[in-house]
Amino acid sequence: MSRDVIDLLTDLVAIDSVNPSLVPGAAGETRAARHVEGWASAAGLSTQLVDTHDGRPSVIVRGGDAGGGPTLLLCGHLDTVGVGGMADPLVPRVVGDRLHGRGAYDMKAGLAAALVACRDAARAGVAGQVVVAAVADEEHSSIGVRDVLEHVDADAAIVTEPTELTIATAHKGFVWIEIEVTGRAAHGSRPHLGVDAIMKTAPILAALSDLNERLASRRHPRLGPGTLHASLISGGSEESTIPGSCVLTFERRTLPGETATDVERDVTDLIARCRRADPDLIGTHRTILVREPFEVPETAPIVTAVGDAATDVLGRAELGGVSYWADAAFISAAGIPTVLFGPSGDGAHAEVEWVSLDATVACTRTLTLVAERFCR
Repeated sequence: MSRDVIDLLTDLVAIDSVNPSLVPGAAGETRAARHVEGWASAAGLSTQLVDTHDGRPSVIVRGGDAGGGPTLLLCGHLDTVGVGGMADPLVPRVVGDRLHGRGAYDMKAGLAAALVACRDAARAGVAGQVVVAAVADEEHSSIGVRDVLEHVDADAAIVTEPTELTIATAHKGFVWIEIEVTGRAAHGSRPHLGVDAIMKTAPILAALSDLNERLASRRHPRLGPGTLHASLISGGSEESTIPGSCVLTFERRTLPGETATDVERDVTDLIARCRRADPDLIGTHRTILVREPFEVPETAPIVTAVGDAATDVLGRAELGGVSYWADAAFISAAGIPTVLFGPSGDGAHAEVEWVSLDATVACTRTLTLVAERFCR
């Protein structure tokens, strides 16, 4: 097992699978998907290529008996973010326990662990079925997991994102909102004819900062508080022209139980308060993207199953939450009880990215044990 998962991880890291929605013209998932398909077929597993969106394939790998018992879904993504600033990002390099390369941590190690666990559970003769979804586009719009869920039903799921070998039962969601403040353009020498939209945006920024401070009082036991930050701001056309518009985009990280409607209501109230202080303020907002938060009851059978296996393999089982968003939210929304469990490392989306090889092997052993017991 140890050598197999490390070899598969090494092969996957060496394949360019940068998401073209993030980096125009990038390679995308095709080569990585074909490699997974070939590896799984050689291992005696059944495969299904799902390419609803041309050139953005996902792969469904199945092992075991579909009608013999419960089905466990293991999910990982094929795509990575860009490689700007990295030295030899597609050359896997081992330094001690660390394997370096783009996607090693986020999340080709977790995907490799899931595939080897599926193979080994199938070889052990599980009564049920283990399904691996190697999905496209998690780093942008998650088209892959949504495609796959049209072809897969399962009794429980594990998303193998990096969790530092912690069993994550919750993650935050996010809402992107754009606020446009309208002013009136005029020559800089005639300020009485213009309304400076950038200056008018300042009270909104201050109000968003105040809202972020108030969010700190509401804390989730696994995730802490919700947060927001100003992401983008643009306005004006040239130095000597009073800007006629300013566009501010911010991200609100949401907790389980918070909805996009809640966030939109907060923004509507915030702009209304700013307008009462400045009746000349003209501000509108629109929601750009919503990703829901995720949470599974910690008494759910899949939480217990992963906890028991982790205890046997690692000598411990720690529950927690993760701050990032993951495809777990879509899987859970489809009615499949889900947790996250993956290896440790560092450098997701950073110029130096690495994953622990020991943790990758331990993750593989844990997933295999979960699959053998859950699909009994």
